[in-house]
Amino acid sequence: MNENSRKLWGIFLAAFSIFIWGITFVCTKYLLNDFSSLEILFYRFIAAYIGLWILHPKFEKIAARDNILFALAALSGVVLYQLTENIAIHFTNASNVSVIVSICPLFTAVISQIFLKEKHLSFWFITGFIISILGVGLVCFNGNSALEFNPKGDVLALLSGICWGFYSMLVSILNRRKYSRFCSTRRIFFFAVLIMIPLSLFGWGLTPRSEPAASAVSADGFVQSLYFYIDSALNAARFAKPLNWINLLFLGVLASGVCFATWNKACEIVGTVKVSCAIYLIPVVTVIFAFFALGEKITPMGALGTAITIIGLFISEK
Repeated sequence: MNENSRKLWGIFLAAFSIFIWGITFVCTKYLLNDFSSLEILFYRFIAAYIGLWILHPKFEKIAARDNILFALAALSGVVLYQLTENIAIHFTNASNVSVIVSICPLFTAVISQIFLKEKHLSFWFITGFIISILGVGLVCFNGNSALEFNPKGDVLALLSGICWGFYSMLVSILNRRKYSRFCSTRRIFFFAVLIMIPLSLFGWGLTPRSEPAASAVSADGFVQSLYFYIDSALNAARFAKPLNWINLLFLGVLASGVCFATWNKACEIVGTVKVSCAIYLIPVVTVIFAFFALGEKITPMGALGTAITIIGLFISEK
């Protein structure tokens, strides 16, 4: 495969990941009717780990010292990133979270420049970043009458973006080790599940024994996000719903298992910072998919934001 074909393959892998990740909002929104944020995260990545073994049943020897890097990637890119993003929605609206998390590429560039001595903060990158953020803001605003500032949720969303920046840096380091993409992603998920086990025990201690997950709406948003139910009757009812299985497997096997591997491969081929710019498109994909799947209206403001976001991406690439 020549260099141009290899680069096109990397771009395709990134686009595929972004498309699938853009759909996950709808899946997660459905699952929150029956599961807490922590439960979705835990079940999702168990499914992802098992799914990757099925898709790639090969063992790869890992240098012992690199396990620290894999564990840190699991902590930053899976547990902290996903959990802070999900919990943020309890305190602020989805538009704020989408806009703030979409600035991940800036955090990736800054962190890579500080820790890896990679120079990314060019004039074109900053200009394209600002234009894309304006576009993403219009997409997420999408005709709403007000965009509120809610400190708890907005700060959590900001922390989520920072966590992704550290994850991207760690992936860059691990890519230099030339590990198999599926094996390295699977190891990250293994450590993520290990980290979430004590969190799940903690969430089980917080969970009210007399209320199902869906009815605990009066609880504090942060606490409710950490509930973990092991009641057999409740779990039987939740897992008896086919759509819950479909959404969990979609989030786990495809969105987490396959897409984390394809995303890491795209980072290796095209470059972490350049690929991370495509994260701007996740809210755009969500709006478009919601239009076809849920019948949600795309306003002129949303369409304009889509165009501005894409223009900003091209400028950043320059």
